[in-house]
Amino acid sequence: MAAFRQVPVPPHRKERHFRLKDDLSLNLSNEELRERYRFGREGINFISNLVSDDITRKTKRNHALTVPQMVMVTLRFLATGSFLQVVGDTIGLHKGTVSRIVSDVLTSLCNKRDQFIKWPRNVDETRGDFYRLSGFPNVLGAIDGTHVRIQAPSEDEASFVNRKGVHSVNVQAVCDAKGKFTNINANWPGSSHDSHIFRTSQVCTYMEENGGWANGVLLGDSGYPCRPFLMTPYQNPVLDHQKSTTNATVQPEIRMKPGKACKIIIACAILHNICILLNEPDIEDDGVIVGNDGDLGEHFNGHQDGRAVRDHISTTFFNH
Repeated sequence: MAAFRQVPVPPHRKERHFRLKDDLSLNLSNEELRERYRFGREGINFISNLVSDDITRKTKRNHALTVPQMVMVTLRFLATGSFLQVVGDTIGLHKGTVSRIVSDVLTSLCNKRDQFIKWPRNVDETRGDFYRLSGFPNVLGAIDGTHVRIQAPSEDEASFVNRKGVHSVNVQAVCDAKGKFTNINANWPGSSHDSHIFRTSQVCTYMEENGGWANGVLLGDSGYPCRPFLMTPYQNPVLDHQKSTTNATVQPEIRMKPGKACKIIIACAILHNICILLNEPDIEDDGVIVGNDGDLGEHFNGHQDGRAVRDHISTTFFNH
């Protein structure tokens, strides 16, 4: 009789228990939630409701995590700037699970882009906000570009090397006086110049057709050309009133390839606008509020070129 061969029995796989707790139900204060996720309870619930249908429709199977928990995993990843592995180790989830959760939530957010990043409809209100903030009249937005460092891509690698020799994407953004993004473009490699990105953008086309001193201008830095609808600083200011400027600072590193990095950038811009919509406090804000009223001044009837409009602004509104 042949000897009975014992087949090794694999050890019983224990049911996995996630260490991630539902912080929304643990009586954490809004301040404690913001320290972890940059949003309070209302904000986390708002985002959860926003992405719930997309995530539920995508997963279909029973998930160990609730939608608010998946949102908090994503917010934690974005707030800390940590690797997916580090976030997973911190909350007791496998890196692959964290990656899928973050990808699903970011995709859902990016699909809502047009709801939260849109050109101002009330132009008079926007121009008034800028004037009260800085004394600069007829401004529709402040435009700037910022380089976000990324991992070196495997395709078209050289085009992502910027003038400082690092791999990046060049992000163009327009903000209103409240700091809300009204337009953002995160699709350009780091070697692209700000002026080229603007010249080929929908914003430029819109301003060429609708901008100018009578309808409103954008403010940009010296990386942009001075045009009737785009005011830039004087190259060599001589008089004090020529030194008056209003800048937007729109910046950091994302350790991912271009496609994923661009998705993160857009999602962060959307979340930023949601913060403003919900009046979420900026944890680095000093609380100073500027609220001065003033007359927007007379119409300009001179030559409609960029330098003439700029001279009119500096002499009329900043020559004190």
